[in-house]
Amino acid sequence: MGRRRNSPVNKVFTWVRRQSIKVKSFLAVISLLSALMAMKLLIKDQDSFFIASEAVHFMGIIVLIYKLSTQKTCSGLSLKSQELTAIFLGVRVCCSYFFEYDVHTVLDFVTLMSTLWVIYMIRFKLKSTYIADLDNMPIYHVVVPCAVLAVFIHPHTSHARIYRMVWAFCIYLEAVSVLPQLRLMQNAKMIEPFTAHYVFALGVARFFGFAHWMIQIYDTAGLNLLLITTGYLWRLAVFLSEMVQTFILADFCYYYVKSLMSGQVLASLPV
Repeated sequence: MGRRRNSPVNKVFTWVRRQSIKVKSFLAVISLLSALMAMKLLIKDQDSFFIASEAVHFMGIIVLIYKLSTQKTCSGLSLKSQELTAIFLGVRVCCSYFFEYDVHTVLDFVTLMSTLWVIYMIRFKLKSTYIADLDNMPIYHVVVPCAVLAVFIHPHTSHARIYRMVWAFCIYLEAVSVLPQLRLMQNAKMIEPFTAHYVFALGVARFFGFAHWMIQIYDTAGLNLLLITTGYLWRLAVFLSEMVQTFILADFCYYYVKSLMSGQVLASLPV
């Protein structure tokens, strides 16, 4: 135990905890920029960012499967977030299968099957431990705006318009699918440890997507966002969707890391 307390990592965490908010914010920005620069230098194939994002998302689902299998409870989990996740994954798998069948299709399919298993466990096997009153964000509040936006802003390719709108819908839905989970945690006033690990995994997955866009913007001096043809803003809309999802999860990830530096798992979110 003494060795663990005196470990270099523990000493660094202790030093950081003692710093002011301004110093901590500065260190966070420097760490973020350093991580982005390291990725730019080390990762040549930018498709790797998306593979890493999908793989981390799958690992987050594995955490939930372990929780449900060992603890026999779904307390702290949002069924609605899992259903929204299944919707956008299902749409993305179908679109990916017809557009460009590759490793992304396989990863999304495996994650989709795992998510459906989680939904099955919450709805049927562990129904008695699910608190629906806390999971009270209406799904249509999320789905309808995404569908409307997809009708007006979608990619311009050779595929039929309906396929392009469906693809846009899954992009927009993914950006906000975690909202019911965050609402549930706020309502419950506490966070179950495995749920915290899962949401943090989603945050890490989003960081890889965020890194891809930041590197793209740096390499093109922002011109990749201005490639507007035939009057639509698809690339800008995708970028904004990525930023929305990143900032939605950034707050949670901040408090998660902060709690770990204090030697515990995040137990609640500040109001």
